Amino acid sequence: MTVLVTGATGNVGREVVAALGRRNVPARAFARDPAAARERLGDMEIARGDFGDARSIRAAIQGVDRVFLACANDPRQVEYETRVIDVAVDAGAMVVKLSAAGARAGSPLDFSDWHGRIEQHLADSGARAVILQPGYYMSNVFLLPRALRAGRLVAPAAQAGIVMIDPRDVGEAAAVVLTHPGHEGRSYLLTGGQAITYEEAARELSAASGRPIAFEDVTDDAARQTMLDEGHPGWFVENFIRLFGYLRQGAAARTTDTLATLTGAPPRGFADFARERAGATR
Repeated sequence: MTVLVTGATGNVGREVVAALGRRNVPARAFARDPAAARERLGDMEIARGDFGDARSIRAAIQGVDRVFLACANDPRQVEYETRVIDVAVDAGAMVVKLSAAGARAGSPLDFSDWHGRIEQHLADSGARAVILQPGYYMSNVFLLPRALRAGRLVAPAAQAGIVMIDPRDVGEAAAVVLTHPGHEGRSYLLTGGQAITYEEAARELSAASGRPIAFEDVTDDAARQTMLDEGHPGWFVENFIRLFGYLRQGAAARTTDTLATLTGAPPRGFADFARERAGATR
């Protein structure tokens, strides 16, 4: 068995690579810049390629049994991922699609709409497939690194209880469905173990880093400007502001036991995540 990991240097992709490595499963990373990917992933097979280039995708999938499909949020995400799906179907490879909780074609949230449309294409393609739908990532608290390094966790989150999930747990779940039979045709909603507010997240980050970090509950307009000032593109900013509106309405308050059922381990808590990532606050 060989697994092609797309988005291998991303938030979840690198955790999938690590989890496969712990299982001694051969993996091949799909990367635009192999040298940069090797710096982040270490010594592993890397296929140079681009989501926009079907030829490089076909070359990367050659000899591969399974594909972990992940792409950074991008206005061309549907085009990119459906192209990989089509090549994978032609090659007879199983696809494990990294989607998102709430994915639905036609959703007013572009991220959800894109994932929903890709999921539909995957179903229509006839591919052997598994869909993973993680909830809100713990790593999203680092969305504004300059503010965080200044001791400010800025978000229009109010006191919303958000069930956040550690990307490492998503990587473990992906490794399980990639390497064990019986998951084809299934869709799994993955969540953390309990809801946490941004104020509580700030306290955990403070404790882990040994420096004061305060939560600043700001308006949508203030958050929008801060995100733009930190260099996020406009389309991304507008979608994240819209997402926070849903979070304030309780959209990410639900927990499932799916992760523990798949991996045999409970979800990691935010305190554990904060200790692992404390350096990012400095």
